Amino acid sequence: MTRAERLAAGSIVLGCLVLGLKAAAWWLTRSAALYSDALETTVNVAASAIALVALRVAARPADANHPYGHAKAEFFAAVIEGVLIVVAALSIFRQAGAAFLVPRPLGPLPLGIGLNAAATVLNAGWSWWLLRMGRALRSPALAADGRHLLSDVVTSVGILAGLALVAVTGMRVLDPALAAATGVYVLWSGMATISASVGGLMDAAPEASVVRRIRELVAENATGALEAHDLRTRHAGRLTFLEFHLVVPGSMSVAESHAICDRIEAALKHEMAHLMITIHVEPEAKAKQHGVPVV
Repeated sequence: MTRAERLAAGSIVLGCLVLGLKAAAWWLTRSAALYSDALETTVNVAASAIALVALRVAARPADANHPYGHAKAEFFAAVIEGVLIVVAALSIFRQAGAAFLVPRPLGPLPLGIGLNAAATVLNAGWSWWLLRMGRALRSPALAADGRHLLSDVVTSVGILAGLALVAVTGMRVLDPALAAATGVYVLWSGMATISASVGGLMDAAPEASVVRRIRELVAENATGALEAHDLRTRHAGRLTFLEFHLVVPGSMSVAESHAICDRIEAALKHEMAHLMITIHVEPEAKAKQHGVPVV
């Protein structure tokens, strides 16, 4: 089991514990706001399970049917997670509407708030760790899981503050209002997750800063060549694919041009360990005069 898979498994265990605390808080109080918080955590547990499956698929080596590997499985998982979040938001809206139409007395709020607060503290610490490791391991699935937990923390803090106000003022209408506000935030989070993941499925390029650094490294390490053009990149899970054409003098030997390619690849991989590089060598007659100039 890889480190990313162990983190995803840890999310499932922690998610079940947090869900138990939030479900108990809702059951004791019958609060629509606490229901919305517990439902979001249910989605987080399901998302963590999906992330674990996706990470196991993504870790498989390339094969005859998938010569570029299985890294995009993580993007599929993130899209599914986004859809689950949207479904959860719709369920929250339904619960909030019912509470508006038929107000119900609330149970012991201090106890419910205490249980929910303990769950929120656990979520906050784990979401920070997942976001950090998602960036370090270049894992879209872990990063998406961390963002879900962070959104859960944000909504939980708002709900706890609102319920504390309900306990002080007795204004029960604030309970379904908090649930509805939580639903809006959860819906936005789900749509953002889907949008970010679709970019990976559509072979979107990495960040502009990454592309700019790639061009700089090619220019600095292609001494002996004339230019590099038609540079293209795409992002797939933790991998970034790069390809470009390298123009060399027509009289240069294959061995010399290959040495330049090796030097460029070594410099790129020294800074970007997850880069997959393809270089097509061309004679000077193929120069386009608009590519990456060689320093």
